[in-house]
Amino acid sequence: MLDRIPPDRQFDAFQAFVLDCKLFWTRQMFPELRRSYDAATAEGPAPADADSVEAMMKSDTTYQFFGWYERHLQRMKYSGQRGLAVHYAQYRDEIAEELRQPAPDILHLDPKFEQPEYYTSIDIHQHPGGVWSDEIAGYVYERGAKSTAPLLKKSESLHHRLTAEALARAGGRAKRVVDMGCGFGGSTQPFYADHPEMAVVGVELSEPCLRLAARRAVEKQARNVTFRQADAADTGLEAESADIVTSTMMLHEMPPSHIRQVFRESYRLLAPGGVSVHLDFLAREDPFRTFVHYGHSRRNNEPFMPPLNEMDLTAAHRDAGFDDVEIVPFEEFPGALDPSMAAWRFPWTLIIARKAA
Repeated sequence: MLDRIPPDRQFDAFQAFVLDCKLFWTRQMFPELRRSYDAATAEGPAPADADSVEAMMKSDTTYQFFGWYERHLQRMKYSGQRGLAVHYAQYRDEIAEELRQPAPDILHLDPKFEQPEYYTSIDIHQHPGGVWSDEIAGYVYERGAKSTAPLLKKSESLHHRLTAEALARAGGRAKRVVDMGCGFGGSTQPFYADHPEMAVVGVELSEPCLRLAARRAVEKQARNVTFRQADAADTGLEAESADIVTSTMMLHEMPPSHIRQVFRESYRLLAPGGVSVHLDFLAREDPFRTFVHYGHSRRNNEPFMPPLNEMDLTAAHRDAGFDDVEIVPFEEFPGALDPSMAAWRFPWTLIIARKAA
């Protein structure tokens, strides 16, 4: 049933319209906002930080429309008349029944698990109720993720590119992987599906996401992956049990105190010579881009983006025990980092640390 929802032309048309609107926002409205900003700073010194850009641009009608457009597109995507959450609610029983199917060798839930307060207090991404509170939320989230980065083509996999990067950093010797904040398993799948010789563990807070991740692994007849309900800051896994620890878009969804604990847990889990590779968003070089990034944080209900952006991540890793730390831009598709790239994109960044051998 998970992939056999009856076709609905009106729903498909609505979601296609929302995606086209987001592409318009990405490719045309963002460059127009940049031109408006450049014109405002043409005859004077450029603002030194995001707050100064905000003070300059808050009355700019292009910016006001840009922000309104982003906020309401996301609301329409999930909660509009034919939004994702609204549409799939009518198939709740069928989806939930499929997700409840046992996967005893793959799925390990904790009936006593208590969600962190920071996680339950926000409808992150404007996802109604968050991705943890509704038993079909993981399924809805998986559908929503398909248009999160609208410039990514179906033929390009962000997760496969990250997997290749992590394996290259590990020097080709990695046999054990822990994927923190694995969500519905999209970031975990390239490890276990393409590298059956590896032992892969996905760790996630959300039971609905974990159930979907397990079903996808069952569909692929995977034998080398398990999914565990646990906090990335305290996984309960054995020390030095991983050659690679990774996460994708997880750090910006937790407060700095939790991020520091995640780095300590990453260090604990890694065997000597192991590497942690966290993919997330850092917009630090250009005050205008930082300003847009912080605005996205507000509009998309992701309040921990600015604190992550302002953290001394190198120092936090060293406090956790790492000496070798590298922070570099990540090219999510070919040409994404080209200086001529004018469209909006997330400021994808690799945060890499190696445990001494």
